[in-house]
Parts: sequence; structure tokens; C-alpha cells
Amino acid sequence: MIHRRHIVSAIAIAVIASSTNTAHAYDRDQLKLLQKSVAEWNAMRSSHPELAVDLSKANLAGANLKGANLAKANLSKADLSGATLDEANLEGAILGMAYLKKTNMKSANAAHAWLAGANMNGAFMKEASLKEANLAGVNMRWAKLSGADLERASLKDAVLFEADFTEANLKGVQLNKASFFENSVLKDAIVSGNTVLPSGEPASKGWAMRHDARFVKEAPAAQPEFVRPIVVAPVIIPENLPAGVSSAQPVPAQPVPDVREVEEWNAMRQKNPDAKIEMSEEKLGNAKLAGVDLQKASLSKSDFERANLDKANLAGANLAGVNFQKADMKEANLNGANLEGANLDRAYMKNANLSDANLKGAVLFGAMLYGANLEGANLTNASLFDANLEKASLKGADLTSATLTGVNLTDAIISSTTVTPSGKKATRSWATINNAVFTDK
Repeated sequence: MIHRRHIVSAIAIAVIASSTNTAHAYDRDQLKLLQKSVAEWNAMRSSHPELAVDLSKANLAGANLKGANLAKANLSKADLSGATLDEANLEGAILGMAYLKKTNMKSANAAHAWLAGANMNGAFMKEASLKEANLAGVNMRWAKLSGADLERASLKDAVLFEADFTEANLKGVQLNKASFFENSVLKDAIVSGNTVLPSGEPASKGWAMRHDARFVKEAPAAQPEFVRPIVVAPVIIPENLPAGVSSAQPVPAQPVPDVREVEEWNAMRQKNPDAKIEMSEEKLGNAKLAGVDLQKASLSKSDFERANLDKANLAGANLAGVNFQKADMKEANLNGANLEGANLDRAYMKNANLSDANLKGAVLFGAMLYGANLEGANLTNASLFDANLEKASLKGADLTSATLTGVNLTDAIISSTTVTPSGKKATRSWATINNAVFTDK
């Protein structure tokens, strides 16, 4: 028998509610049932069509979900890489920032789905329906979309390098600022005057002929408006519901902006300054997050590889084990942040504030820390091979057992409160040997 208990939306609790309850990013009972049997899952959905499905951040990599009913399900940030979703029903599903690399979606129905920011690199979507789906900012490198229906879908800012649109329906598709569309395969793809090209201009018969596409005439039509979906959150599990069912009375959670929508996100933070931010294991590689407010956020084990975090506020954040490889973090505020075991390999942190930060065991190979404030930072056992700390302030920093091979300490500020790799206090002679500046202040 399932015991009565509270399950609060991961989004609502983590960002808005500031609750003390423990929440998971997905409903564990629902995930367990889906992984057990698609047939049983579909039967549950048929019996309880009103129930909210929360599989956000679920790990479904490689899963066989052929024919699964995932209509209107919340699969945001879920890992579906290599999964089989052939003939699955994803109509109206929320798949924002989901990981769909090399996912099989042949003949799947993803009409009206929200896929903004998803990674669909190499996905196989032959004859899939993506009609009026929001695919803004998706990575569709090498995706196979032959015969797919993308009528009136949004591909704004999408990356389409060598995507295959052979015989696909591209009538009314919005391609504004899409990258590498010229490198995609468009043989016999259908376009119309309502198709908006990356340049912002409408497709024409001449353009279609030059790209081996087919041009059809249709009456001018307004583009659909894509509204960010409101997540529906399960609240209570009554005792008499079967396994996999989360609530008989789903309620809408307060909508939360995507963190990559920095302006909206920061406005939300200003209105909710005390909200608890729980965002562990996020996949934000290459994200444009300059100036984002992630103060005191919990982001452990997240991926920010090559992300732009210039002037971001990460003060007091939990960043343990986070991947910041080659990230841009110029003038970022990391005061008091926990970066234990973080990967900052070749990160660009010129003039960043890392005062009182915990960098114990962090990897800083080749990191650019010119002019950075590392006063009071814990750098014990950190790897600083070939790092540039020119003019950085290391007053009060603890470098016990840190690796400084090849590090540039030219004009770095050292004081008697700085602890050297040997565990001893820094001296004027140690500073001189390392081309640093020693101060008694």
C-alpha cells in the first residue's frame, strides 16, 4: 500500500517555495513505472488522464519507450540520450533543455511540444510530427528529419549544421537567426512564403530552387505565439491510487523562468530574494549567463563548460564538483562560494572575486586569474599548473599542498598570512623568488 505523503514540485520548492521538505526533480513512482513497462504506463495514463506527469531531470538514457504516452509530460532537462521514442506521444510535452542526443524518435508525435534549448544532436526524427513545436535554440547538428512535419514550428537561434530536412514540411517555420541552415540538406523540403529564413526574409520560389527545395503557395498566416508552459505539480499521493500515480488533484505551480533567460531570472530573484535555489546536476554548457544572479544557489555537479558567466553573482553558492572548463567568468563574484573539487581548467576569471572561497582540491590548470581576489581562499590540494595569477591578491590564502608548477605569480600580492604549499607562512624572500609582491598590510 502506498502511504500518504506530500510531494512538492521540484521547481516550486527549489525556486519559489523555500520549503524544508525534501523534493526530487522527478516523481520516483512515475519513473519506476515507466521504466518497468510501457504497456502498464500507458494503461495508467488512460485510466488517469488528468494526472500530472513529472519526469523532469529523469535519467532515461537508452530506455526503450517506443509508443509511450508522454503527452503533456514534464521532461524538462531529462536525459533521453540514445533512448527509443519511436511512435511515442509527446504532444504538448515540456522538453526544455532535455538531452536527446542520438535519440530515436521515428514517427513520434511531438506537436506543440516545448523543446527550447534541447540538445538533439544526431537525433533520428524521420516522419516525426513537430508541428507548432518550440525548438528555439536547439542543437540539431546532424539530426535526421526526413519527411518530418515542422509546419509553423519555431527554430529560432537553432544550430542546424548538416541537419537532414529531405522532404520535410517547413511551411511557416520560423528560422530567424538559425545557424548553419545553409549547410543542411533541403532536397524536396516544402517551404512557403510563410517560411521565415535565418535572415528574417520570407522564403521565395527562387530561394527554394537554389536549395533543391519545393515552394508552395499558401495564404499569409500569422506566426503562432509560443508561451512558456506552466508546470503542473503533483501535491499529494492518496492511499488508494495505483503505483505510478502521483495525485488525483494536480495544481499549477508558479511558473519559473529558464535561468538562461537572464533578465527574467534576475527579476524573479529580486522578487524572491530569500528563495532557496536547488539546481544540482544542471546541464548549462555554452549557456549565455552573463550577469546572472545565482547567489547562494546549490549547483553541485552541474556542467557550465564554455558557458559565459561574466559578472555573474555566484557568491555563497554551492559549486562543489561543478565543471567550469573553459568557462568565461570575468569579474564574476564567487565570494564565499564552495568550489571544492570543481573543474576550472582554463577558465577565464580575470578580476573575479574568489575571496573566502573554498577551492580545496579544485583543478585550475591554465586558469586565467589575472587580478583576481583570492584573499582568504582555501586552495589546499588545488592544482594550479600553468595558471596565471598575475596581480592576483593571495593575502590570507591557504595554498597548503597546492601544485604551483608553471604558475605565473608576477606582481601577485602575498602577505605573512598567505600559507605556501609547504604549509609555512609566506615570507618576503618567497614572494621575491616567485616575482610576487610582499606586503605587511
